[in-house]
Amino acid sequence: MDVYTEKEILGDALATQKMTTGNFNTYANECVHEDVRQLMMKILKEEHDLAQEVFCMMHEKGFYPTPAAEQTKIDQTK
Repeated sequence: MDVYTEKEILGDALATQKMTTGNFNTYANECVHEDVRQLMMKILKEEHDLAQEVFCMMHEKGFYPTPAAEQTKIDQTK
């Protein structure tokens, strides 16, 4: 019996959300009918929100550390 760690479970959930948002982004981009496109956009937002929740959980638990950005890099990106 395999026992997965919390980090593995959350990592898998985040990877799944990344794939899901990519798919719904494609679906929204390729809709011919506006009502279907709007539905895909609604679902896409919900999936992005869920991905953000998982990411924040991982970050808070130290499973997904993000280094602080240097101010020069922030300025360059802007």
